[in-house]
Amino acid sequence: MKFKIWSLMLIGLFVCTYSSYGQMKKVATVEGITEYQMENGLKVLLFPDNSAQTITVNITYLVGSRHEGYGEKGMAHLLEHMVFKGTPNHPDIPKELSAHGARPNGTTWYDRTNYFETFNATEENLDWALDLEADRMVNSYIAKKDLESEFSVVRNEFESGENNPSRVLMQKVINAAYLWHNYGNSTIGNRSDIERVPIENLKAFYKKFYRPDNAILMVTGKFDESKTLALINKKFGEIEKPVSPLRDSYTVEPAQDGEKTVQLNRVGELQIVSTMYHTPAGSHEDYAAVSLIENALTDEPSGRLYKALIETNKASSVWSFSPFTKEPGFLYINVDVPSDKNADEAEKVLKETLDAIKTTPLTQEELERAKANLLKQTDQIFRNSSYLGTYMSEFIGAGDWRLAFIQRDRIENTSLEKINEIAKKYLITTNRTIGRFIPTKEPERVEIEHTQNLDALVAEYKGKEDMGTGEAFDVSYDAIQSRLDMGQLSNGIEYGIIEKGNRGKTVRVSFSTRNGNVKSLSNKGVVPSFTASMLDKGTLSKKRQQIEDELSRLKSSVSFRASNGNVYANVVSTEENLMSTLALMTEMLKTPSFEATELEKLKTETLAYLESNKTEPQYLASKRLSQLNNHYPKGHPLYAMTVTEEEAAIRAISTEDLKAFHKSFYGLGRSIMVGIGDMPSPEVISFMEGEFANYKSKYPYERLKDPYSDSQPINEDILTPDKKNAMTLGNLNIKISQDDEDYAALNIAATILGGGFLNSRIAERLRQKDGVSYGAGAGFQADYNADDQNSSLYLYAIYAPENYSKVQQGFSEELDRFIKDGITEDELKDAVNGWIQEENVSRAKDGELANLINNNIFYGRNMDFQKKLEEKVKNLTVTEVNKAIQTYINPYKEWTVINAGDYKK
Repeated sequence: MKFKIWSLMLIGLFVCTYSSYGQMKKVATVEGITEYQMENGLKVLLFPDNSAQTITVNITYLVGSRHEGYGEKGMAHLLEHMVFKGTPNHPDIPKELSAHGARPNGTTWYDRTNYFETFNATEENLDWALDLEADRMVNSYIAKKDLESEFSVVRNEFESGENNPSRVLMQKVINAAYLWHNYGNSTIGNRSDIERVPIENLKAFYKKFYRPDNAILMVTGKFDESKTLALINKKFGEIEKPVSPLRDSYTVEPAQDGEKTVQLNRVGELQIVSTMYHTPAGSHEDYAAVSLIENALTDEPSGRLYKALIETNKASSVWSFSPFTKEPGFLYINVDVPSDKNADEAEKVLKETLDAIKTTPLTQEELERAKANLLKQTDQIFRNSSYLGTYMSEFIGAGDWRLAFIQRDRIENTSLEKINEIAKKYLITTNRTIGRFIPTKEPERVEIEHTQNLDALVAEYKGKEDMGTGEAFDVSYDAIQSRLDMGQLSNGIEYGIIEKGNRGKTVRVSFSTRNGNVKSLSNKGVVPSFTASMLDKGTLSKKRQQIEDELSRLKSSVSFRASNGNVYANVVSTEENLMSTLALMTEMLKTPSFEATELEKLKTETLAYLESNKTEPQYLASKRLSQLNNHYPKGHPLYAMTVTEEEAAIRAISTEDLKAFHKSFYGLGRSIMVGIGDMPSPEVISFMEGEFANYKSKYPYERLKDPYSDSQPINEDILTPDKKNAMTLGNLNIKISQDDEDYAALNIAATILGGGFLNSRIAERLRQKDGVSYGAGAGFQADYNADDQNSSLYLYAIYAPENYSKVQQGFSEELDRFIKDGITEDELKDAVNGWIQEENVSRAKDGELANLINNNIFYGRNMDFQKKLEEKVKNLTVTEVNKAIQTYINPYKEWTVINAGDYKK
């Protein structure tokens, strides 16, 4: 359960009427979201979206790290873990979440904690989810026995963050910048507080903050509003409002009166320079200007800092964030500097660029570009109801959900004069944490006012016209197949199109081309992937910035990726802008410019990424595992390079290499297009037929064969000094494909072994019972191709290095028990039900459905294949699954296992 760093946007109107659902009062309706309030204080937000085919239940409690007292650092986050431990009516929450096929999580941030689950849109699932959240609001166990195992899991999560220099530096800079306010403390908390908290204190914290008048329940997706209100009233109406009112925190951070510095010394390769400025709360009128200034500074490739640091090759990357907080927050900027660059120079340029805003104000062009970038993000978030349901927690925590809409409107209306005034106000040396103390006779300070009059701000806000609810799309296999228009164009492009009404008339198009064979693709190294990565960085008629500006104007996204001769393009747009976006995608695909300066930036960024991972346990374990299971000679398209080989290949690559590869391999080989949403199919088909009429590759497509081979029985350690978190990865190659009769049984076996939500055999052992791992499990990757049958079962765990033996023992004993004893009827029932519902959720998401349709076209299937697979899964017996376990799964000693960590300690 990880706290999130999020984007921005959205909210408001005010009405006061009483509904027919008990004493539930209708408060406001804004752009499709309606707020109700119950007598016990619980606020309810409903956001129907018929096109979603899923429901997301998200409950936000107004308690985060800001509310923690002395000795309580990390308590809000620790409590988030404990609330998954069960209630009298829901004793095994992870098991229930898996059984309902839910996609759940909980997150903790400065001002709030939220719990959510996205699931297949059925009345039974909604009843269960609301009952679960109502029950754990007041009846969670918060038991000492659970705390004893869970505190070490949270400590392991804490340690995994300690492995990341960027994250640790950010925490220390923010902590140094604040004198008194709790925003200076990391949400993950203080290690000693996590380990030593008495169970009585944790229970008191739970009772204090987990109550209906301190919570906001939001339901989004496909549901009946009347029935849902009645159900919410039934589940939550009997919870009494506590007699004692809650008092909010009242600490006000004084103005910073001098530049501060922080230095961090740890093992690693990549250098980092960062800075932080104090800024207003999210509800403050200045915050929108701050977010625009942030984008104008750090956007890629237009940002001032990007141009000053990345384009000049002084650094490899720059990123930033400015959380939307209840009380005055901050703007944080991070710059990665490779070891062969000068970090002192990068720091100098960083400061100079920020200070120069006073004398070189932001321009109207920079403002309009920043507005387009942020408003595009907002627009895309509004179209995704399941994400919007959890995204609103940020604004709820900051004071009110309508702030999301107010923030959007403020971004639209911010003037050039305003952002330059705000830049001069807050981006001053004495408000910055980065460097050193500088004495001055006349100190310059900025007093940031505390949050006030928030109710008046949102009370009369009405918002804009909402985007509608879309159509109720049936995700059954037969219904999807009946809606799917399939065919082949005269130029050879195979296609699958589903026209359906989405919220905001959203449409998604994926387009793939496959070319080349083993011989033609040999010795190409990183050239194919770099060629695809350069497609969005300029064409023969458009610079990189022009492409980004055009996509922002169209409120659309285009992305590319490649693997050897296979190139994949993904487009997310709207009905109105789709054809223009497809035209831009085609131009990027067919006529890239491959500018040398852009290639150098990409090489620097990629090399910096490799450098930053040279000491990271998870990366090293994964890299080593792929090398041990590699049986192809150097130069083969499927050869697994070492880090050193990859670095050398990147340094050697040139624009001539990319141009030659593009000229020879790009074109219509085996090509597939999938479109889902509000798309004008005749126009799209005509466009694709004409634009790609004579677009051919020199090298026809021939599948790269990758047949099964046995795993190497190795258990190997990699030492990563000074890393407080370790990683174990295991792999077992299995000769099977999705066409095999045993595939369904083995898939469910893998789910029981290591899938689900914290309730698998491995998770139960290493996390719930032993308490040594924050994340542990297993999975199954099945080969689509019946000729290769190259499938694999994998396992993983992150943990503190001193728990190495316990992890090894846990994996070994659980695999032995799994093979010897098999599974139970209850495990099979829960796994099958969870798998089926998870598949329903997957088909309800356009991106995942597009992938499914693409694979079906490529492998000559239709939805009957998945339908028959589901029938097999439904009819599985314990005997069949146990037989698959006996046949395919080997003891731990037969696996290829890589462990990476600081095991010397």
